[in-house]
Amino acid sequence: MNRPIIVDGRNVEIAEAGTGVPLLYLHGFADIHGARASWMPFHALLANEFHIIAPAHPGCGETAEDESCETIDDLVFHYLQVIDALGLKKFHLVGASIGGWIAAEIAVRYPDKISKLVLLGATGLFVPGEPIGDLFMMVQAENGTQYHGLRAMLFRDSQAAEAHDIYPDGMMPIEYASRRYRTFRFASRFGFAPPYFYDAKLRRRLQRFDRPALVLAGDSDAFVLHAHAQAYAAGLPQAKLQVISGAGNSIIAERGEEAAGSIREFLR
Repeated sequence: MNRPIIVDGRNVEIAEAGTGVPLLYLHGFADIHGARASWMPFHALLANEFHIIAPAHPGCGETAEDESCETIDDLVFHYLQVIDALGLKKFHLVGASIGGWIAAEIAVRYPDKISKLVLLGATGLFVPGEPIGDLFMMVQAENGTQYHGLRAMLFRDSQAAEAHDIYPDGMMPIEYASRRYRTFRFASRFGFAPPYFYDAKLRRRLQRFDRPALVLAGDSDAFVLHAHAQAYAAGLPQAKLQVISGAGNSIIAERGEEAAGSIREFLR
């Protein structure tokens, strides 16, 4: 079920499913609100045990643009308003890719709100010598219609069926193309500063989140190199690192069942 809520006078699209303990899910690229309008099998598996609540980031999905949202601190404040509007007092927090970065920023500022934290292929850290990939270059179609570079950055195998299903070559229906454009436009507001998608202060702040955390990383992630997952796991005092075989950055699309199983076990 999707429904809008009003935050600071603007619509925020909320996807919601399941019952039980609330789980706030912050999306990535090959994800609900990012490249999909509806739930994927990964999300449905989580909804079997939890009340999953997934807001669309500003300007993504059907969430309104917010021109005043210029920094990662602005984005964290936006999500605090979303959390208040949803009436969430205590919840699990799960974030994928850029959503993982936002989740980590919320967690280090307001740890008492979060029972457990899960990061999947999360951006957000500066790791010397291990830069996050230039996704904005790869978003540009080769020969006007080919997206091999984008798929290669976000997936283990750019020719795999799930990669082509989410980011196909050729002209796409306008609704699909617009959704993808809005997602990468949103990302550019916060990540378009080489070495891309990072907050130089976040790494030393990770120790503030002293609750249990699970860091999931694909073993073939070309976008967020493995050193970033190791840095998250080392910086979060109660973190466990798990490497998912056969996945790139789009873990939920490539190994959704395995990832959902690990998350469900951890959150129990």
